[in-house]
Amino acid sequence: MRTIPIPVDAAKLVFTCVKAPHPRVLNRDTGEIKLDKTGQAIYETVLSVEDDFGRIELVKIGTSGDPGVTAGSEVTPIGMIGYVWETSGRWGISYRAASFQPAYSRPADGGHA
Repeated sequence: MRTIPIPVDAAKLVFTCVKAPHPRVLNRDTGEIKLDKTGQAIYETVLSVEDDFGRIELVKIGTSGDPGVTAGSEVTPIGMIGYVWETSGRWGISYRAASFQPAYSRPADGGHA
């Protein structure tokens, strides 16, 4: 399957870290950690994502190196891209970001019109 990166407009979503980042493990038996092309460990961060309609989903976003965010912090992923994957008849979207930055203040109404 050909992999085409899909850019995500993170400005239209609210991201809250719900589980601190941890290295992605390739092999639980050996403890082998997934590395990027430069040799940095890939970290997974679990976030809740809320859209303008109040729908909330949980997603894991991978980054190269520890992104330095903590549970409970509202963040904005920088350079977020989705990749569609398929294995054994199952499919999904995996997400990567270059980094995270603290979210900017939002209007009192949460940005909803």
